[in-house]
Amino acid sequence: MSGTEKSKAHVEQATGRAKEAAGRAVGNERLTAEGHADRAKGKAREAKEDVKDNFRH
Repeated sequence: MSGTEKSKAHVEQATGRAKEAAGRAVGNERLTAEGHADRAKGKAREAKEDVKDNFRH
């Protein structure tokens, strides 16, 4: 996994966790949903890079 893509994936996942927590704390369902979507995007990016790495080696 390239360093920049790995970093982006981790940042997206952390941002998603923060948004979800903030949304739950204030009772904002839209913010909670955005956080969940960000986490899913980060996990998908990480999975994509893992697949690419497996084909390289």
